Amino acid sequence: MASKVSCLYILTVVCWASALWYLSITRPTSSYTGHRQVSSISIARKNVSFGNIRTRPINPHSFDFLINEPSKCEKSAPFLVILISTTHKEFDARQAIRETWGDENNFKGIKIATLFLLGKNADPVLNQMVEQESQIFHDIIVEDFIDSYHNLTLKTLMGMRWVATFCSKAKYVMKTDSDIFVNMDNLIYKLLKPNTKPRRRYFTGYVINGGPIRDARSKWYMPRDLYPDSNYPPFCSGTGYIFSADVAELIYKTSLHTRLLHLEDVYVGLCLRKLGIHPFQNSGFNHWKMAYSLCRYRRVITVHQITPEEMHRIWNDMSSKKHLRC
Repeated sequence: MASKVSCLYILTVVCWASALWYLSITRPTSSYTGHRQVSSISIARKNVSFGNIRTRPINPHSFDFLINEPSKCEKSAPFLVILISTTHKEFDARQAIRETWGDENNFKGIKIATLFLLGKNADPVLNQMVEQESQIFHDIIVEDFIDSYHNLTLKTLMGMRWVATFCSKAKYVMKTDSDIFVNMDNLIYKLLKPNTKPRRRYFTGYVINGGPIRDARSKWYMPRDLYPDSNYPPFCSGTGYIFSADVAELIYKTSLHTRLLHLEDVYVGLCLRKLGIHPFQNSGFNHWKMAYSLCRYRRVITVHQITPEEMHRIWNDMSSKKHLRC
């Protein structure tokens, strides 16, 4: 009798140990602080467009759209979607972009869709102001992650997800920031060339080859436990880069299985390396401040650290002096 009890006890212990081991290896994990975990049923429901993903995501991007423009591409596919990372208080910058280079009606016969990317703010008044702004301009998308510098990667992935879900037939996508001036003539006619066959698996910008900064005082500090390697893969500066629209879905899918990093441009570079896509260097993309001169700005595609007032002044000058030669 005693031996039977001992056997049952041992069998019970083995069964519990096996169950605990199984749960420990199958429990969803997240490498990002504050990233919500959801059930596999919820993940499947929210990502119905990406049904060919068979393994469990480690970054399910389980955020809901608080503000969305799902019908922006319904009538016709844009030639170019512009995704602009911004914050709630930057209304003046958004308005300057709407009135200058980001105006969707700048080019006849070439459809452009301009969208501003935001998370949610801790201040409900700012959220309400953005909601009202959205009702006027219909060019804002918001997901329910906290809008912060450390969540810039989530903001870019939101843009990728939006393109893949609601605008997958677009030709090209640009991701940029709200303090960037874009020379749209150079972008459209010299780089993308609407009359040529659209590229696939294409990615270009100002390519950076570098490694992680281990100084905790730096804005770009990367802890060794998050990224142990001594070099980053080639990546394009997040101030502005261009890619073919098919890459949006590829990056979004890849991100679901790639440990999140807070440095958005580095993280996109990691996804590109997994995809076997090599970003092309383009000297027209500048990720620094450049003193204005008409001839100098005519040669570039992007310029960094431009205020709303400067944006209007540069745009008006370049638009009114197109007849002048350099």
